[in-house]
Formats: sequence, structure tokens, C-alpha cells
Amino acid sequence: METFWLKIQAPFAAFRGFQAGVYRSTAPVIPPSTAYGLVLNLAGIEMRDYSNPKTTEIKKDLPNMQLAIGVCYEPERNSLYQQLHSYPVGNSGKELAELTKGAKFWIVPVRRELLVDYKGVIGIQTDDQTLRGKIEDGLCGKGNREYGLPFAGDNSFLFDKIEVADEQPEGVIWYVRHQPDDKQVKGSCRLYIGIDRIDNSKTTSAIFVPKNEFSKFAWTWTPKKPENL
Repeated sequence: METFWLKIQAPFAAFRGFQAGVYRSTAPVIPPSTAYGLVLNLAGIEMRDYSNPKTTEIKKDLPNMQLAIGVCYEPERNSLYQQLHSYPVGNSGKELAELTKGAKFWIVPVRRELLVDYKGVIGIQTDDQTLRGKIEDGLCGKGNREYGLPFAGDNSFLFDKIEVADEQPEGVIWYVRHQPDDKQVKGSCRLYIGIDRIDNSKTTSAIFVPKNEFSKFAWTWTPKKPENL
């Protein structure tokens, strides 16, 4: 398998999971599922299946790859207030629905976390010998750009810099999959690996722990492990 690395940098980033309520937290590092979407975006590989008129699905024939994720240092964590537009569950605000003519009619203030001065690393292992070239073409503006710029988890936050590297960067805090015999580690977090937009119960995730040493547990098959392995 070919191995290479992406060094990413953004002034602001936010990697929020599926959450409800007025406070929306962010993961401290880009999750494998988000990193996977970024890799496909840069390579110009369309991951969305528009055949379902009700829900935009994710294609079933996308390439599997092993990803490793880390940060060069712990980013600062801040928060801001925003208006959240949504369709409420139940009958709340139903008298407003007609006035907005199909638009989201439930508007509430929420507090959202964000990471400041994010500098991270994504390791990529793949059998696709063309993937790296596609990513490099995408970074040079030569690739197939169908659905917008790559962003740092939130489409309001764009990257300042994305670079491809041959060698594994040093001094990285790697987020590795928690093992049964591991002790509890400060900074552990649950990160999404594969997203199922139709049945969220099939969305996969795992506990990751920050470590200064790289190990085989830093690699995660994303969005899932191939059936023949």
C-alpha cells in the first residue's frame, strides 16, 4: 500500500458530531469520517448519491483506505453564538411553517465550540496508486471540482494550507484507537469513522486516545474495513 501524509492548517475549525441542544461541542481533532471526505474532495471523487429524492446518500462503491489523524499541538478551544435554523420535532412552531414557505422555520440561539489555530496531520494508506496524483492535481486546481472548496469541518472555516508530504511528520499528537487493556487517558474522545445518512444506527465510531507515539492502532479503515481482509 502507498503511504503519504497531508499537513493541514486552518485559523478556525470545528468537527461537531450529531448533537442536539443549545451547546454544540467540537472534537479536538479531525475525525476519520471527516478526513475521508476531505481526501475525496481534494481528489475530485464525488461521494454523494443523489438518486434518493428525500435524502442525499453516500455512494456504496467509494474506495476504502486506512487513515491516521493527529495534531501538531492542542488547538485553543473557544465558542460563539449563532442562530440555528431547523425543522423542529413535533408540533412546536407549526403556525410559522406556512409563513416561511418550506424554509426552516424554527430559529433558536445556540453556542458552538470551535478550534482556533488548528494544525493537523492526516496519514493515508491506499491501494489506489492514482489517489495521490489526484489529490496533488486538486491542490493545483487541475482536478474535478464539483461541490465546492474543502473546509475545516464547518463550511464557514476554510484551510490556509494543505500540503502533501512523503515522510511522516514528527512531533505529532496522534489519536489512536483505544484498546481493551488501555488505561483511561485524558483527552479521549469518540470519533466517527463511517457515516450512514439513511440509518444512523449503522454509523460507526470508536474511542480514540491522544498519544505522542505512533503505533499500528493509529491506522483506521475508513469508512469500513474491506470484507476480504
